[in-house]
Formats: sequence, C-alpha cells, structure tokens
Amino acid sequence: MKVLVVGSAGREHALVRAFHLASSVSEVHVIPGNSGMAQEALCHDLDWRDFESIIQFCVKNEIAFVFIGPEDPLASGLSDALRERGILCVGPSKESAQLESSKIFSKKFMQSQNIPTAFYEEVYSVNDVVRLSGRFTPPYVLKADGLAAGKGVFICSTLEDLKKEAQNIFELQSLGAAGSKALLEQYSPGWELSYLIVTNGSEFQVLPLAQDHKRLKDKDEGPNTGGMGCVAPVKISPDLNALIEQKIILPTLEGLKKRDLLYRGVLYFGLMITDKGPQLLEYNCRFGDPETQVILPLLDLDLGQYFLEVSKGHLPQMKLKHIFASCVVLASPGYPEKPQKDIEIEGDLSHQGNSSYFIHSGTRLENQAWFTNGGRVLCSIGLGSSLRESLNEAYHQAMKVRWKGMQARSDIGQKILK
Repeated sequence: MKVLVVGSAGREHALVRAFHLASSVSEVHVIPGNSGMAQEALCHDLDWRDFESIIQFCVKNEIAFVFIGPEDPLASGLSDALRERGILCVGPSKESAQLESSKIFSKKFMQSQNIPTAFYEEVYSVNDVVRLSGRFTPPYVLKADGLAAGKGVFICSTLEDLKKEAQNIFELQSLGAAGSKALLEQYSPGWELSYLIVTNGSEFQVLPLAQDHKRLKDKDEGPNTGGMGCVAPVKISPDLNALIEQKIILPTLEGLKKRDLLYRGVLYFGLMITDKGPQLLEYNCRFGDPETQVILPLLDLDLGQYFLEVSKGHLPQMKLKHIFASCVVLASPGYPEKPQKDIEIEGDLSHQGNSSYFIHSGTRLENQAWFTNGGRVLCSIGLGSSLRESLNEAYHQAMKVRWKGMQARSDIGQKILK
C-alpha cells in the first residue's frame, strides 16, 4: 500500500521511517517533508492548507490512508475534508481537535467530565491577569488558549514575571491570534508523564509510556521548549496506572462519545503526577514530539497495517518489544525564542549504528551541505536492552555532528536512572 504523511518535523520523520520499514507499505509519501526524509520517502512541495490539492494527490497516487502528524492541519479540519471524499485518515475531526487547539475548551471539557486538573481562570487582558493573580500561589502558570507550536506556556516565579509575559501575549501579541485569550492556572508540583493511547473513540490501547524533558537546560532550568529529549518506556505502578485509566482516560472517552465526536488516532495526555494523584495538564490530539521518536521503535508490529485498521475505526492488537529508547534533541542557538537558521552542520548526519540513528527535525540540504533550518534540528536516537544502554547509544550518536552554538541537555533520563 501507499501511505501519505502530512508534516515536516521530527515526529513526521519518525513516522516516515517506521512506515518505510513496514513490509505492507510499498511507498511512503510526505507533504511537505524535509531533506532528511528523502532517503525513506517521496517528498512533495504541496501546501496542506490547499485541501483540494491534497485530495487530488491522494486520488491520483492511490493513497491507502493519510496520517496527519501536526496539530495545525487537524485544527483546520483536514481530516474532515479527506473523509468527506472517502479518503481514509488517521487523526481526529476538527471538532475533537479542539481538545488541543483551545485550552479553554479543553479545561471546560475536563471539568464537565470530572477529570482532575489544576484550578484555573480565563483571562483576556493584562488587567485580568493582575486582578486574578491573588487567587493563585507562585509559581504562576499562564497558557495561551490557541496553538503556539509548544511555546504558549509560561511558568513565572514572580508576579512581575507574570505581568511581563501577560504584556507579551496580550499587548505585544507575541503569539498572534493564539494569545487573544489565555488561562491563568495553579502550578501543580510533581513529575511529568506522557501518557499516549491509540483510540477509535470508544476502545483504546496504551502506548509505551514516555517522559519528556521540556526545559531547555540541565536540571530542568531555562525556558519551556517543545521538548529537549525523551525516554521510554517509563514504568509506573499498577495502582497509578489504574487511577489514570479510571479518572482520566475513561472519562475522556465517555466525553467524546457523549458529544458524538469522531476520534481515530493518537490521543496524548500530558500528566502531572502529584502527591494527590495524577492531574491532567493538557491534551494533544496527535503523537507528541519527541515522544514519537522513542515510542515507535518499541512497537512490534507492521505500522502500515496497524494504522490502516485504525483509519477504518478498528483497533487491532498491539505487541511491544522489550527494549528501551532514548532521544537527545540537538537544537539551534537562540532556541526556543529566536532559533538561528542557516548554520552549517559539520559531521556525519548519515551515520547509523546498530542501535542508533538521527531523526531530522529542522535541517536543510543545499549543495551537498547540511544547514540548521529550525529550532530543534536533529534528534539523536539510541536503543538498548536497558535505559542506560539506550542513553549511551543516543549520546554517542549525538557526538557525530556539531555546529556553532549547538544546544543539548546532558541529563536526559537521569531522574529515572536515579
């Protein structure tokens, strides 16, 4: 079969690689893709916003199903447009995707389903933020309502910092329309867990649990990013897993069914494990990045055949490999605020060991030379029979490349090892 992946970042390259390795898949197409995917897929310079062109492409190339990677096409209704024309698709409907595309919609959904989540207030101006800040204890959490490419959450240690971020969002409009409204949320201390499921809207299967590292610098310091590294699988107690399923997963699926919302694909629960139990921080209506990079290598199945069935509303059995995967993100200088592009990358980007390889997130190939082309540039992936072995493989792989000002954390996975 022929498969189309929509997207251009590390998550999509990880999907392309997995589909390329699937025996059921004869061709992998990607729109628009990136230079690093060209060895494993046919990249097409089409704009996903042009729904009709995407539909015609699928018909002409006899695409079996489309896998939509990023949040923006889902929030814009690409999956609905494809399904209306009889094209199978992995991804929720536009209405369901509001769980991610609107923080306010998401919070109200959680409240209606009695899902444990942090106390919050809706805010629409700097004055709102200052006026309502007294209902919260520092550190303060300010979240833009709309999609902001992983840059819409601000954790502020002081009221002065909070006011500054509110001014950036509401007055300087640093996030554009995504910041026209926001949430002021109570900070929940604990440890983060990425809990992903595959669902057809009623049944679900839990993917290997992962732990993302959001902060830019070691020891969880510096600004929030889209993710600087990830490890999987993370083991949790049966009691905690049961709590998550009973208090968060099942009420979410009940809420989807109650509202008659179509969901076929991956649903990501960003959890904070607190002293009082699991709390839901956010939904993502697709695979996370860089979680995808460490989850897919752990699946012992033909990814093409599996997601073809999911696109039809079925949920086949899932088998897992008994290995560990680690991802170390290599980022541009200036990331996440102002990543610098067009810096030449030195080293061997094609290097691939028995248990390590690179996933391309933001690279550009020109005249046989590689350049940075985004904030997160490369993901260094390591596999192993233990977490420590997979981390060693990932960091050893990372040493194969370098560029001026390259940023990377040196403590990925250390909390779990300790």
